[in-house]
Amino acid sequence: MKNISRRQFLTYVGAVGGSSALLKTSLAMGLVNEDPYSGPVKVTPATGKKKPTVLILGSGIAGLSTAFELEKAGYECTILEASFRAGGRNLTVRNGDKIDEMGNPQICQFDKQENLFFNCGPARIPGHHRRLLHYCKALNVPLQVKANSSKMAYFQDDQFLGGKPKRIIEYHTDARGLMSELLWKSADSSTFDQMLGKEDVEKLMSFSKAFGDLTENGKYIGSERAGSTTDRMLEFPTPHAPLELKAMLDSRFWYGGLLGAELYDWCEPLMEPLGGMDAVVKGFLRNLKKQPTLNAQVKKIYNRDNGVEVTYEKGGKFHTVQADYCFNNIPAYFMAGIENNFTTKYQTALNSIKRGHLFKIAYQMKERFWEKDGIYGGISYSADPISQIWYPSHDINAQKGVLLGAYTWDPKISAMFEALSPAERLKVGAISGEKIHPGYSKNIENGISIPWGRMNHQMGCGMRMSEEDFEKYFHFLQKPEGRHFMIGDQISHHSGWQEGALASSEQALQQLNKLLSASVDQGSKIHVS
Repeated sequence: MKNISRRQFLTYVGAVGGSSALLKTSLAMGLVNEDPYSGPVKVTPATGKKKPTVLILGSGIAGLSTAFELEKAGYECTILEASFRAGGRNLTVRNGDKIDEMGNPQICQFDKQENLFFNCGPARIPGHHRRLLHYCKALNVPLQVKANSSKMAYFQDDQFLGGKPKRIIEYHTDARGLMSELLWKSADSSTFDQMLGKEDVEKLMSFSKAFGDLTENGKYIGSERAGSTTDRMLEFPTPHAPLELKAMLDSRFWYGGLLGAELYDWCEPLMEPLGGMDAVVKGFLRNLKKQPTLNAQVKKIYNRDNGVEVTYEKGGKFHTVQADYCFNNIPAYFMAGIENNFTTKYQTALNSIKRGHLFKIAYQMKERFWEKDGIYGGISYSADPISQIWYPSHDINAQKGVLLGAYTWDPKISAMFEALSPAERLKVGAISGEKIHPGYSKNIENGISIPWGRMNHQMGCGMRMSEEDFEKYFHFLQKPEGRHFMIGDQISHHSGWQEGALASSEQALQQLNKLLSASVDQGSKIHVS
């Protein structure tokens, strides 16, 4: 890899490990500073007899938080939302709720019970997402711990162990033991003599023995850390037979689920709002002075000398409104179809953002059978297209539960699911679930599917940019075009996460403060009527 650029290297890291690995690598290379967040931006207070006006396009988390902070500073905000609901991709569905898929609208048929809901978009909050945690506290959104990983859950691959599911704890223990045995042998064969002193080599051998639960002579023969083949409460534990190293290397688990819980954004404990992630949306709505205008689809955006002019359609009628500033939370890939007077470079930059794809299935199960198997939350991993099964960690011992039956962000796999009917998707997910939990299908009472690439007013989840376009346009889009600001997780390094959306709002409000400061320095009287 000679002459590889830092940008190329980070692209490879992101391709393999995702956004979390990319963020951690950037931090380690000193390319990104550790998040210095200390609270929301203090927006320059409004002055003058007439309140300055702001149009916010889209009521996703970035739009709602922007309105919340601007209202506190004395601005008059109008939120225009194309959908019938606020929240963007923060969507929690319950009995009777609509899943607004283009051509395939679904109505959630879960029972009318408080614990039977499904988070179609964001579903977890890491402890270092301080912006989101700040708003949960400020908006009185109660949180609970979410079990994001369970070593009692499974990994299943048709090409591994004849398709038999394997407990994650067994795989983890055997992986640690086999790698520790290799380390012990390397230390014992003087491999490290030139790097370490005799005493340090002995410590390394002791470490590998303890880490992998090796025998006195450095062999891994299995470990009761992975459980026992006998009743370990009444009999002496008998370890499972360990996996062969070749079988482990041939499986696809080691570059997926094995390290899933090691990702920075999955550092436990994670959290979730009581009763569903949309509690965050409801918290903002409770605290806004002016509620979003729903079913208002933006058709035109024009920068004017002293503000922004927007035309939207609602109920078959067109309305044109003007404001001093505009914060745009609309997915950037929609902007090519919205008439505007942006500069060529700005529109080209917007066009460079491509839509990501993400797909989920949820099943209402008549019985929480996974709890009988010792699983209370966490994730099982599959080599099938469903990729993952999530188990709810709330309402333990209840009769029923809602299970995530598929979760994929691979564009090709998502496209495969998108091409199926809702009923066909549920059948595909059930077949894969049977491989992990025999009898899985018999417990399914009903289900829904959420293909974000086909959801009205979204048609995607997260943003994608080529390396060349990212270098050329990303930071350009973080700056205003006149008095028009782009916001949303699409204008962040953490696309697909609410924390990225909040960071984009924070950054845009900082840009607003700079604009206001420059106006004052130039003797402008923008906000004085």
